Amino acid sequence: MDLKIRDKAAIVTGASRGIGRAIAERLAKEGVRILLVARDGAAMAEAASEISERHKVAVAIQVADLSHPNAAADVVSAAMAALGGIDILVNCAGATKRGDFFSLTDNDWESGYALKFHGSVRMCRAAWPHLEERNGSIINIVGIGSRTPSADFTIGGSVNSALINLTKALADLGRKRGVRVNAINPGYIETERLTRRIDGIVAEGKKSRDEAVSELLQTLGISRFGRPDEIGRLVAFLASSVSDYIQGATLDIDGGATKGI
Repeated sequence: MDLKIRDKAAIVTGASRGIGRAIAERLAKEGVRILLVARDGAAMAEAASEISERHKVAVAIQVADLSHPNAAADVVSAAMAALGGIDILVNCAGATKRGDFFSLTDNDWESGYALKFHGSVRMCRAAWPHLEERNGSIINIVGIGSRTPSADFTIGGSVNSALINLTKALADLGRKRGVRVNAINPGYIETERLTRRIDGIVAEGKKSRDEAVSELLQTLGISRFGRPDEIGRLVAFLASSVSDYIQGATLDIDGGATKGI
């Protein structure tokens, strides 16, 4: 299917690795010009070089810590300079700390909200005038913890729920002003973060890696983990006119792990 997003311009945050990089790769495959944003400049430069060479599109980078109040404005300025406009904003930056609720510190909570939630708020606010000018699209990468609370994921779950609420609120604004705003809830995706989670199960239970993987899949009730490119394909769909009647939606992509409505 031709998504008709060739020559569009996108900002992808958290793009140095994992899901963010896979999203950038998929958009580039569809012919989208991209500004990659992350804190790890070396990893991002490598990603930009590989993506640009593979898909023959312009890929620029901006090293930024989006937990800083001024970073979003700098990113948008860099996108305008490098790409000449903004059609797509993908907020993918931010990982939150797991752990025992009583062991998590105020700093853990503040850090969790500073990057993933406040960073997304600022990016939406800074990019909005340019997206409105071009009838653009925002896609927030959230997580299934937004729907299913967990005792060891109190920071991440509440941050994710806040992002879903923000998505709905901005979609309400966007339907009047020509900006589509949607969210994606990835489940357990094959990234470094999942690898660390499995390593923790191995260490705690003195199991083999295969046993740990089997145990986690059985606990979740799914047959396999997701792949980063599966998130990338969904982002490309939501960014295209093929999905232009989808507004304010949150799409779970988790193999059926989420049981709630």
